Amino acid sequence: MLSTQDQSAIFIDLGCMEYQTVWKYQEKLLHENIHIKSEWLKRQDGREGPHTINYLIMVEHPPVYTLGKSGKEGNILIDDDTMRDRGIQYFRTNRGGDVTFHGPGQLVLYPILDLENFGTDIGQYLRNLEETVILVLKDYGIPGERSKGETGVWIEPLIKQNARKICAIGVRCSRWITMHGLALNVNTDLSYFTSIIPCGIPDKQVTSMANELGQQLSVGEVKASMKKNFEFVFKCKLKTDVIPELQISSL
Repeated sequence: MLSTQDQSAIFIDLGCMEYQTVWKYQEKLLHENIHIKSEWLKRQDGREGPHTINYLIMVEHPPVYTLGKSGKEGNILIDDDTMRDRGIQYFRTNRGGDVTFHGPGQLVLYPILDLENFGTDIGQYLRNLEETVILVLKDYGIPGERSKGETGVWIEPLIKQNARKICAIGVRCSRWITMHGLALNVNTDLSYFTSIIPCGIPDKQVTSMANELGQQLSVGEVKASMKKNFEFVFKCKLKTDVIPELQISSL
């Protein structure tokens, strides 16, 4: 595997794309990397083999509720017919965490990283994702913080009546390859969160960057901040000049 000084990742901006399609694409990239690792281990001859490839996917989704593998269905407060009438999709996923919402105006990051090149510590990986978002918020003068015992990024987490979540995080890791990731509310319509108990936490609010600043933001500018801060936190160069063929239609 590569040393930490040599890390790079292919940056992929998918624009707005349905959740299930992107989920399948993540699975494809993850399993390609697992195959690379498996073939390298089989050789057992000490020779240098092909390296795993890191990716950072950015995307917005049409309205969708997703439930983590340990989540509770009861945290979704509307039935299937109501979701269908409102044009909201629903998927039970294989990530960690409980229920959350993805939709327009929300920036979603899916890092497909080989943690053998970044440190094999899931807890530290989650803290690095949080730190990336905290630095993005700092660029906009928003004081993002961690909440003890709760993954994600919060505003005023120590003041119970004011505590509000601005970024949800839920990941999966297989053979130290990551998938899923984080969702930062930029210009998100927060009314969608009233039909769920976000992240299974009933006594805290949800907010967005637009809500905190009182104005709509350029998602493109937030993406640029996210890329810059991701590179800083993960000590990783994002390569925008090499885009793999997506072959989305075959997924």
